[in-house]
Amino acid sequence: MGTKIGCREGDCGACTVLMGELIDGEMNYRQVTSCLTPLGNAQRKHVVTIEGLNMESLSPVQQFMVDESGSQCGFCTSGFVVSLTQFCLANSTPSYNDAIASIDGNICRCTGYKPIEKAAKHITESLSDKNENETLDWLIVQKFIPSYFNQIPEMLNALSKGENNSQNGTVVGGGTDLYVQKQDQLINQDVDLISDSSDLNFIEIDNGMCKVGAGTTATDLMESDIFISAFPRLKAHLKLVASSPIRNMATIGGNFVNASPIGDFTAFFLALNAKIKLTKNSDSRSIYLNDFYKGYKDLDKSP
Repeated sequence: MGTKIGCREGDCGACTVLMGELIDGEMNYRQVTSCLTPLGNAQRKHVVTIEGLNMESLSPVQQFMVDESGSQCGFCTSGFVVSLTQFCLANSTPSYNDAIASIDGNICRCTGYKPIEKAAKHITESLSDKNENETLDWLIVQKFIPSYFNQIPEMLNALSKGENNSQNGTVVGGGTDLYVQKQDQLINQDVDLISDSSDLNFIEIDNGMCKVGAGTTATDLMESDIFISAFPRLKAHLKLVASSPIRNMATIGGNFVNASPIGDFTAFFLALNAKIKLTKNSDSRSIYLNDFYKGYKDLDKSP
């Protein structure tokens, strides 16, 4: 089957892969669209394609897709299997609604989705006894994922951090807009990838003020206790924004700089009268987000 290239815009989900990251000693897996993911963002990550989920026999996810006729032409199937496997890997109590939400970035033009929804229901039921404290071990024993997954934390720990950036290159966050609009232009350009920059990926309260790093993703925002507490309906709203793979990649800073008049985060933070801090080398200044926009796609970016 293999990972497919369909739309090349992050919409269809045929290219979905898992991106696993070691955080505080635990593996955290999220699905991403590989067609928009620069190779540099895979540094110190566990990238899992459909081939990386295959075992001697079909996993329960794969088997339920077969049993319910969830695959017809098969072009989209690998993406659905990868996304549903991510649902299984989540360290949370499994629910059918979450299973369906996990495939919100996958499009099928053959089945009408009902067979896939039935498969998702069976998958959810099969996870009823999942040990959330030892998710990987339980999934390996139950043949949801291959046994090599247990070796990944040690392998990632052994990798050096290194540098994958050009300090004077084009700054790229998640790339969910940039690689759609300017993919061909960026192929031969130096880039400065910020998605793994810890100093740009944070949500914190400092002296009564909420600070959000430019590299913070939409998913980070959705899962933030700080934002959920302040804006109880925000999570429900953000589920209407893009899809799970795109939310896992798209950054706040990128949404601001893309400067779309209908930018979801831009409108939200404009309503909050938020300030932004612009920094380059040792120079920095803070301005209101409203003053950042001088006109259509015209930004006051100088620090």
